[in-house]
Amino acid sequence: MNRALALPLLCYAAFAQLPAPNQDGVAMGHLHLLVADPDAHRKIWVDVLGAKVAKRGNTELLVFPDAVVALRKGNPGGGTDGSIVNHLGFQVPDLPAAKAKLEAAGCKVVREMPETKQMFVMFPDAVKVEFTETASLRVPVAHHHIHFFTPQVEDMRAWYAKLFGAIPGKRGRFEAADLPGMNLSFSPSKTPVAPSKGRSVDHIGFEVRNLEAFCKKLEAAGVKFDVPFRAVPTLGLKIAFFTDPWGTYVELTEGLDSL
Repeated sequence: MNRALALPLLCYAAFAQLPAPNQDGVAMGHLHLLVADPDAHRKIWVDVLGAKVAKRGNTELLVFPDAVVALRKGNPGGGTDGSIVNHLGFQVPDLPAAKAKLEAAGCKVVREMPETKQMFVMFPDAVKVEFTETASLRVPVAHHHIHFFTPQVEDMRAWYAKLFGAIPGKRGRFEAADLPGMNLSFSPSKTPVAPSKGRSVDHIGFEVRNLEAFCKKLEAAGVKFDVPFRAVPTLGLKIAFFTDPWGTYVELTEGLDSL
């Protein structure tokens, strides 16, 4: 391994807390953002929300319980509004305190729902993030859900249930499916939505046990890979990329939790 990467990766090892996988070997992995100013995002995710910082190559890794947020510098073609990935969801123990800190950091609260103790906040690059108060939470912030706006709610949920072992159910009024460390929520979109690749939330990531076999299973089910399964020995990772039938760009990793 490159000696310049050794210290950041060792630091990351101390913070990685990805959940144990389900029976299909799948768990939450990471959220990958394409942003014009990584420093602006880092200040919010780290200074306000308390993420631990690590690095993989030129990619920032901001580590939370059960999830990693990755930053890549670039010029996104749009924000989350209008994308298949409409927003990201996190939990906090004290919503008013989180609101005050986020506003002080320059974020704009675009919607508040006091009756359900929730709010939507716009981060730089038009990344929309939902925060829900969970008073029993024992950490400053935790990943909660990814919310898709899709023209085919039932089909999309069934697809992730069949191929990823996600457990169908409801999250409040929303159709949903659960995986370790994440809830996938689905809302019907009355207007066309754009694929996620190239937007500010460029792709979502699942950590998968025995990734090569899992990729073969997906291929047998008709999934076409944008980047086929391959190992990256210098980083201790195995990866693959595909685009789901509704335009969500997805990365599969094995070894993210052991870096």
